[in-house]
Amino acid sequence: MGNILLVSFATLVILNVPLAVGLGLSSLLALAITQKVPLFLIAQRMFTGLDSFPLLAIPLFMIAGRLMERGGISRRLINLATNMVGSVAGGLALVSVLACMFFAAISGSAPATVVAIGAIMVPAMIKAGYDKDFAVALMAAAGTIGVIIPPSIPFVTYGISMNASIGQLFMAGVIPGFIMGGSLMAVCYVIAKKRGYKGTVRPTLKGFLSSLKESIWGLLMPLIILGGIYGGVFTPTEAATVACVYSLFVGIFIYKELTYEETIKSFSEAGVTSAMVMLIIATATAMGWILTTEQIPVKVATAISSVAKDPVILLLLINIILLITGCLMELNAAIIILGPIFLPLLMKMNIDLIHFGVIMVVNMTIGLLTPPLGVNLFVAGGLLKEVTFKQIVKASFPFLVILIVDLFLFTYLPGLSLFLVKLFA
Repeated sequence: MGNILLVSFATLVILNVPLAVGLGLSSLLALAITQKVPLFLIAQRMFTGLDSFPLLAIPLFMIAGRLMERGGISRRLINLATNMVGSVAGGLALVSVLACMFFAAISGSAPATVVAIGAIMVPAMIKAGYDKDFAVALMAAAGTIGVIIPPSIPFVTYGISMNASIGQLFMAGVIPGFIMGGSLMAVCYVIAKKRGYKGTVRPTLKGFLSSLKESIWGLLMPLIILGGIYGGVFTPTEAATVACVYSLFVGIFIYKELTYEETIKSFSEAGVTSAMVMLIIATATAMGWILTTEQIPVKVATAISSVAKDPVILLLLINIILLITGCLMELNAAIIILGPIFLPLLMKMNIDLIHFGVIMVVNMTIGLLTPPLGVNLFVAGGLLKEVTFKQIVKASFPFLVILIVDLFLFTYLPGLSLFLVKLFA
């Protein structure tokens, strides 16, 4: 059954069948051909996979992010970032990365971050003389921070799949997220000096304080979420509900930019995106059940154990596997399927599950920037039609390299992920 499942799924991926359909159809084929168990078990497992209170956090965080985006928060965050780093060489590029870091603390979604910030910053960079392919590729790369800095939808998925604390995962993503943002800004600065991209704004203290005042309501949201979770006030799922209510309140009564029509559009867009993600999670859960039934995790663990005798080699092999997987599979599905496969090895080598959560999510995040799947590449490409996909891939290479360097830092320096977790334990 396992062989049929994997071969059929690989074939469907090559044929470019939608991922959710490929996951579900390959699972059905495996059961239908072997006739070991009734087919209705697929529907049962899909339902069971979604019958989880913590999973409610995914659509709720998506709604909160959309409401904040349409409520004017992205423009205010960009103004704040401009007053912080706009005068430096490559100022607009640095502003783009910094604004993505701010918005990541609201949306929890990489594509949402690319669209919200890129729609404003790509035209601004082109108008200031930046190369078009550079501007688009930068937004694709900077958007990856959207799923590292909390709240993070993939961290929710990982926490549920691996029975790990979602609150601790959120806290573990803070320092890696800032390191990724800082390293991307460093690459931008080097490229800007080489190509002559100059700063466009002379920031003043008055301008900074004014922009900080305007954006403070948006910046408070991640503090409320993390503070509430670690203070024991609410669970991560309840925190997502608080984020929705807070986003509505700020957009309607504080910024007064969230109209009835914009609110309906926010819920509609979040609903469509959530349905796609949840269907992928449901079908991935069904496939994961078949893999577990066929003892695939145990077999993979045994095979890797014969090669990897210590944690250093083990994590290197896992990183290679995850980097390749990230090029081919949606990150939430990959987490649900591969996480339990690696779990016996992690337990055997005493590797912290929170630390590994950061490793896995960063790996899958890099997959957003690598073809053929490369979701961020396609989303960013939609911001500027005259730039080809090939140009975006080529321009994103320096950013891809630095993110892989960051990945290995997080892999072999667990303190970067676990410092805040231990500090607030």
